Amino acid sequence: MPRLPRPRLADMPFHVIQRGNNRAACFFCDGDRRRYLEDLRIQALRHGVSVHAYVLMTNHVHLLVTAREPEGVSKLMKFVGQLYAQYVNRRYERSGSSWDGRFHSRLIDSESYLLQCHRYVECNPVRASMVRHPGAYRWSSYRANALGAPDPLVTPHPLIRALGRTDAESQAAYRELFLQELESAFVDHVRGGRRRPKLNGGV
Repeated sequence: MPRLPRPRLADMPFHVIQRGNNRAACFFCDGDRRRYLEDLRIQALRHGVSVHAYVLMTNHVHLLVTAREPEGVSKLMKFVGQLYAQYVNRRYERSGSSWDGRFHSRLIDSESYLLQCHRYVECNPVRASMVRHPGAYRWSSYRANALGAPDPLVTPHPLIRALGRTDAESQAAYRELFLQELESAFVDHVRGGRRRPKLNGGV
């Protein structure tokens, strides 16, 4: 059966998920994570993609991104995937792909959905019982978005900047979004690809 074409819209945010091959680990140490993030930063600049949020889990990656060109997200994931797989194969004397086929992506078409996705991405380590609070996890964008911590990879989405009149106000409002857990229907939707539920007044 032929593959369905990917949506390739410019200037629209996407939620991107890339899983390890056979859902096995794709990161084995902190050095691997640093290498992936550096490749991601360089390729995002090269292909005109803004990274708004991210989390590196043991066997998968979540990104919230916006591309200036229709092919930007596909090019970003292609080159980052290839570079990182080559790095892993050299370092660990392996062969083959580090990734489980093509990445998955969903268009984010509303403000409320974008805010839900931010929370979903940065709360992944909490749901996995790796940490009790997203700020305790090193390999995500939470501290950049919520605390203003320097992160050369992160470009806050305009909606996040608009949460307050100043950066401090925006960050405080962002932290408040995380005071309540995501509704289970939204989590199930992201995990299983189910039709998006109506949450919090029409998400």
